[in-house]
Amino acid sequence: MANYTYEQPINIEETPKTSVYNEKGEIVYTFQRYYSNSLKKRLDKVMDYRYFLWYNVYDTKGQLIFMCKKVSRKGKVYFEAFDKIEHKKYIVAYDKWKELVPDLLITDGNLQIRLDKEMEDWSKFVYNDNEIARWKANLDEVFKIQLEVNDNSPVNNAAFFIAICQCALFIGS
Repeated sequence: MANYTYEQPINIEETPKTSVYNEKGEIVYTFQRYYSNSLKKRLDKVMDYRYFLWYNVYDTKGQLIFMCKKVSRKGKVYFEAFDKIEHKKYIVAYDKWKELVPDLLITDGNLQIRLDKEMEDWSKFVYNDNEIARWKANLDEVFKIQLEVNDNSPVNNAAFFIAICQCALFIGS
């Protein structure tokens, strides 16, 4: 099992470049909330920082390896995620959206992963009824984030989990 940690400011307005550490304390990824232009950033502020939601994840050389963004079309809200290494697109959509805390379905057309979203405990990624990863945010002076990815996960790129969790779990819709 691979373990990752990072810290996120409590203030949603802050968009720092964030380092992600492995279990040895080494920086293995960085990520940052992304705005394609300053107008979108200003509009997002007016809309409580939840409309133009986009996270980019970079490798240790600063190369973009994964991104996830929120999409609102015709009254439907979902996320598009792009693996720049594998050249795959994933759709992350709400399941059971009428519930207080809806689950999410992640698919690339073949693979289907369910994200059981929890507000105060571990949010679990489930594939074929097996937990393949889990993510949790503990509140202190900052959010202390933990991510665990099982060795049996069909997705080995931790950037996949980081980007989706930042969009869907940390900020949400």
